[in-house]
Amino acid sequence: MSPRTDLVTALLGIWFGVGLMIDAWAHSNLTELETFFTPWHAVFYSGFAVVSGWIIWQVWRNVRAGRQGLAAVPTGYLAGLVAIPAFAAFGLADMMWHTILGIETTIDIFFSPSHLGLVVTMMLIITTPLRSAWNAPDVGARPSLGRLLPALVGLAFATTLVSLFLSYGDALQYRPQVIVQAFSLAQDSGAVPRGAGPRPVAVGADRVAVAMVVTNVVMLSPVLFLVRRWLLPFGSVTVMYTIMALMPGAQTAFRNLPILLSFVAAGFVSDLLIRRLRPSGERRAAYWTFAGLSAFATWSLYIGVASATGGGLPAVPELWTGAPVVAGLIGLALGALLLPNAVTAEPVPHGAAVAECA
Repeated sequence: MSPRTDLVTALLGIWFGVGLMIDAWAHSNLTELETFFTPWHAVFYSGFAVVSGWIIWQVWRNVRAGRQGLAAVPTGYLAGLVAIPAFAAFGLADMMWHTILGIETTIDIFFSPSHLGLVVTMMLIITTPLRSAWNAPDVGARPSLGRLLPALVGLAFATTLVSLFLSYGDALQYRPQVIVQAFSLAQDSGAVPRGAGPRPVAVGADRVAVAMVVTNVVMLSPVLFLVRRWLLPFGSVTVMYTIMALMPGAQTAFRNLPILLSFVAAGFVSDLLIRRLRPSGERRAAYWTFAGLSAFATWSLYIGVASATGGGLPAVPELWTGAPVVAGLIGLALGALLLPNAVTAEPVPHGAAVAECA
């Protein structure tokens, strides 16, 4: 497909994704949701209709041009095309589910079978520009930001779907004061028996720490996925992290704005690291270094902004100094898992491989 076609697909996907964010806001901030037929569902499903209609139109244009069967489906668009009727079926199932069993209002919303089917098929639809760019011959190893933008938008919105369904482990939903309090030592006036281990920390420290680990993996993995494929143009991670921060922002009605902005800043720092280190599939050491430093910088900014806007540094130095280090080590581990061995930029020609084996 042409870059312009992919861009339109991505823009319509934004309608689709923002519709889900509005629905997530309603479920998180409105107490009385008694029907499937709501204004936010209308925005969500209309987004599905327009992006699906656009994808089907691209196939129909090729059919009219004389192509038949799979040859009529543009490269990268097949999975999205197949997901369209599947999404519609899960949408019907979701309407029936809500009609019979009611509207979920707690964590059960993230485990509803119809919701899981919707999010999987939506992910296939919304990442269509990524698959198209992945196979496009004009993209090259060093694409411009404009050429790669549809792919970045598609993958970033797909990541927001993952973060939505892992909301119970989303560190971006905590406000600065909560983070500072959680990482401060609990005031326990009672004597601690010898050998009983360290004093308990403030309520919620374990949840914040686990959420940081989960969010670190969810947000860094797609960036490392792209870095292995392309030398990302400056601004790529900033764009992605800005989009990724929108879902927890919608769920909290942007009451945690300083934390969300810390991630936008982290995207900018990651872009600087990419420019300096030039990580790629061929440069494994640079790739691993970027993975570790990007995660370390992200969570250093997270705790720094929380401390600056939430009442000061947490009272337990081991927590606020060690948490970014743990995040960096996890980033390094992700880098090693995604790129255990350096890969060549171009595949070895078949004839050369046969001759080498001989």
